[in-house]
This record gives sequence, C-alpha cells and structure tokens, in this order.
Amino acid sequence: MLFDSYANSAIQLANRIAVAPMTRCRADHRDAVPNDLMAEYYRQRASAGLIVSEGVPVSDRARGYLNTPALWNEAQAAGWKKVTDAVHAAGGRIFAQLWHCGRVSHAALHADGSAPAGPSIKPAATQTMIPGPDGQFMLVDCGQPQALSIQEIRGVVAEFAGAAKLAMQAGFDGVEIHGANGYLLDQFRCPALNKRNDAYGGSLANRYRLLLEVADAVAAEVAPERIAVRQSPYGMANDMIVDPEPLRTYPWLARELNRRGIGFLHINCQTTDWIHDAAHSMMPALRDAFHGAIIACGGFNTAAAGEAVLARGHADLIGIGRPFISNPDLVERLRRDAPLAQWDTATFYGGGERGYTDYPTL
Repeated sequence: MLFDSYANSAIQLANRIAVAPMTRCRADHRDAVPNDLMAEYYRQRASAGLIVSEGVPVSDRARGYLNTPALWNEAQAAGWKKVTDAVHAAGGRIFAQLWHCGRVSHAALHADGSAPAGPSIKPAATQTMIPGPDGQFMLVDCGQPQALSIQEIRGVVAEFAGAAKLAMQAGFDGVEIHGANGYLLDQFRCPALNKRNDAYGGSLANRYRLLLEVADAVAAEVAPERIAVRQSPYGMANDMIVDPEPLRTYPWLARELNRRGIGFLHINCQTTDWIHDAAHSMMPALRDAFHGAIIACGGFNTAAAGEAVLARGHADLIGIGRPFISNPDLVERLRRDAPLAQWDTATFYGGGERGYTDYPTL
C-alpha cells in the first residue's frame, strides 16, 4: 500500500510517501533565492511520491530564520524554477510550503528592521537564528512582536496569495499552507496566545479566520485539489499551549477545508506517538471530517509503521522528515527493508554540500 500510487482529480503521485518539509537554511539571506545546490538536494529525493518543500517565507517580514529561501519576487521564483525542473526531470512532484513565522522571528532578519508580527504582543519563549558578527548564524531570543492590525492582516492574506501565484509560475505542482508548529497561522488559532477582541479573536471560527482567508485567497491562484494545509494537534513547539479542545478544534477546521475542496490535510504529530495509536480518537475524527488526502507525519521510520496507518484508513500518504535527510533514496531503502544511514544534526541548518547533498545511495 505504501508503494501504491495516489491520485486526485488534479495530480497523480507515484507512491504514498512524502518528503516532509524541513528547514535547511542553504540560501543567501540577502536575496533568499534558491540555488543550484538546493536543486540537487531536491532532485536526489524525487523518488518520493510528493516532496513538500522547506518553509518558504511569503514576505520579508514573514522570515523567522537566517538563510531560508523565499517566494515573494520574480528572482526567487526563477530560482525555484530550477528546483522544480530538476524534480520533474527525475519524475517527482513538489509542493511549495508557504510560510509566515509570525512572532517566531527577530527584527535583525528583516531588511527594514521591522519587528516580528503576531496576533498579540506576547513574545515567543524560544530562540531563532540571526546573522552574527562573524557572518555565521547565532542563536538569540525571539524579538518583541507587534500585534497585526486588520489592515496588516489583509496584507498577510495578499502575501500568501502572491506567493501562491509565484509558486505556479515557478513550476510547483501545488502549495502547502503552513498552519502548524507555532507559526503565524497557528498563533492565531491558539486561545492561550490570541486574546484579540476583533474578528480574528475569541471564538474558534474567529481564531481560524485568518487561515481560512488565506486558504480562499490561495485557492484563487491554485486549484484547491493542489493545496495542502498543515496542522499540528497537541503540538507545543515554539511556545504553543496544547489546544484545550483538540477533538473539537482540528476536526472543525478539517470540515471547513473539506467544504472548500482542499486536496490535502497534513497532520504533524510532534511527539511521534499518538498518530501511531490505533485507539486514539484524533485521526478517525479527522478522517470523518475531511474527504481529501490526509498526510500523516511523525515518527515514520519504517515501512511497517506507514503501512499500519494506511491500512487503518487514517491517512492516505505518509510524511517522513529526518530519515530523508540522510537517505536520499529512502523510498528504495524502505522497499527493500535496507538499513538507514544516520543523519548529522550538526549540518541540519546552514552550510554547503556536507550533510546536505553528499549522503550516498545504496
């Protein structure tokens, strides 16, 4: 089942394995243009049914880390075209993950020195990477955010739509809206953080209003069947608080996305446990609410683990992250039940070929 093809009305995938989005920080922060090294990295992993790119900031202020490739101008789109061409030449399919880091950021990352944006002024109790005095990155506490005004929120929606349009120009097969892991759209969802008293705060519908406005704006540029939305139930990354009503919150959003004909719902289990539990209620609840493809992600290091979730009907595709870093031919290794190479955490973020494009195949 894991190696069977998948298709909806807009796209066909060679197998049910997806490369999960992973920040790798190999671009030049000054222009955020994808380079030839990145094209080779993604080409090497094109045997997956679907690649979801690393997070792609939709504007300068959307950036939250150093050296992340972006997608808000023509030069960046041209750089990504080299990536998508390489993936397609190798028989793969690739989505751009559209990203706004929100309060998980620092003014030093923004060309105009603007403060991070958020639903409120509460800073994120986490760290990020900014340029250091020696030209290398340094870890610092995230900066003090400014609460987005209604006008600025409308601007964020337009930025996502503009990035989606550029993604199609760059040859991507679709896009994923990053609504997970404590970044801007997830920050608006979080009732412990979002204390707004306007149309974007309070009720569940209001807290998800921004994400759904983004989804509608992106769907005006990209066929809904080619859109994925990522969520992280029970997630605490980047100073999030576990949602008080997860079995109400995430199925509610799933139903809204299903009503819009969104093609993919990408569920990230940060703790890599409950998503594998056949008795846990979350995945069946999402399956009932959403009739497109569900991507399950979190701790899938063997073919058997992926097959089990697919066999239960809880998901249609399996997203795999870190094993794809050190095993560019992971699909074949899983097919053969071959040993997996171990990754080098020291080379995850930034640098050159080492720990990026130099991992051997079988």
